[in-house]
Amino acid sequence: MNNSTSDLWDKIRQQFDSAPYPNIPLEKSPKKDISLLYIHNLATAYYLRNQQVIDSHNKVILDAGCGSGYKSLVLAEANPGAKIVGIDISEESIKLAKHRLQYHGFDNAEFYVLSIYDLAELNYKFDYINCNETLYLFPDIVQALKSMKSVLNDAGIIRANLHSAIQRFNIFCAQKAFTIMGLMEDNPGDLEIEIVTDMMKSLKDNVLLKDRTWSHDFEQEDKKERILMNYLFQGDKGYTVSDMFAALRAADLEFISMLNWRQWDLMSLFQQPDNLPAFLAMSLPEISMEEQLELFELLHPMHRLLDFWCGYPQPERTFTPIAEWDDSDWLNIKVYLHPQFNYLNFKSHIDNCISRSKVFPIFRNVTLNKETIYIDSSMALCLLPLFEKPYLMMDLVEYWQQRRPIDSFTGKPIETDQVFEFVKTTLSTLEGFDCIMLEKLSS
Repeated sequence: MNNSTSDLWDKIRQQFDSAPYPNIPLEKSPKKDISLLYIHNLATAYYLRNQQVIDSHNKVILDAGCGSGYKSLVLAEANPGAKIVGIDISEESIKLAKHRLQYHGFDNAEFYVLSIYDLAELNYKFDYINCNETLYLFPDIVQALKSMKSVLNDAGIIRANLHSAIQRFNIFCAQKAFTIMGLMEDNPGDLEIEIVTDMMKSLKDNVLLKDRTWSHDFEQEDKKERILMNYLFQGDKGYTVSDMFAALRAADLEFISMLNWRQWDLMSLFQQPDNLPAFLAMSLPEISMEEQLELFELLHPMHRLLDFWCGYPQPERTFTPIAEWDDSDWLNIKVYLHPQFNYLNFKSHIDNCISRSKVFPIFRNVTLNKETIYIDSSMALCLLPLFEKPYLMMDLVEYWQQRRPIDSFTGKPIETDQVFEFVKTTLSTLEGFDCIMLEKLSS
């Protein structure tokens, strides 16, 4: 590590020692934040890559750059029975992380003041590595990825993210301006924060930097964290989708998916995706995933983070989309409730829906949009037994048929083929809304 890099790391360490991040109250629990738990559950990423279900018990999970430990707590809540290991270069952050996990009753957790470069010292192999809001601080992101890969199990998965150079362009302009003003020479403190606040408030509202980056949120009680993590963020850098894929190739890692993959759907940007101009209709289906994501970023740079999952290159496998399954495929599956949906309130909704013939909404869990389906009692009946255990397809059909043996329209006994078609349709819908996982069994 050269002197300039060492100096930068010292500044970053000092910043997080003086203001551990994230500044979330110790008592705050993520238990009710189903979306947050969903994306931090190993089962989610594993299913996306392998179309198979994995149990988190006895798995070993690393929170690389754990900060004050809130995401370590999320990982512990989302992955019951897993061992959580957290590292960070900030000693003050590690103290808070240890305290947080102890406070919430998790004793199978370890925390170390350690750099990602020194992961081999832990003598662990990890099933999942969470590297959140950290990778973009490294002078060489490829080296950081290689270091994490070196302690990853062959079937393990890394989650990491980079700041978007395009979406965050104006923040980077602000950082450059405040560097010129001398506010980043040492660890920024209260004085520098007040100077930033005074300057931004003094600018005319139509000045582009103020118009595009400043809001009243920066004047609230928690403005210190907001300003430090944006305008005065030591070591902050931006990357593009192309940079991200280049780094993965250099580290010999395989891209799995964006974390919020549905928000990166290129076709969602078009008014009529089924009726595109001829050139687009012919060319877009032929481009690679990298090109799709790069085009999305250029057309609609809405994401602050390029948030992705990756892992060791896997043997090439092709998965038939569920929409293209035939009956033989459906007869050969096991149906699981996603672990993050197996909670008391959701089951009470299901019970209420069935007993009172009511409907209730389910939102797509990984996206921030408001796409919704309404579950009725017939659909709810497909979910109910999954709270106890996974079901084979025909066992689930039999379960449903035993409880609804009469066709409500004809008054005659309902045929097994009818139930089979209904359960197929229901499961396809629920899988698309992340409630369930459909695992094909070995032939």
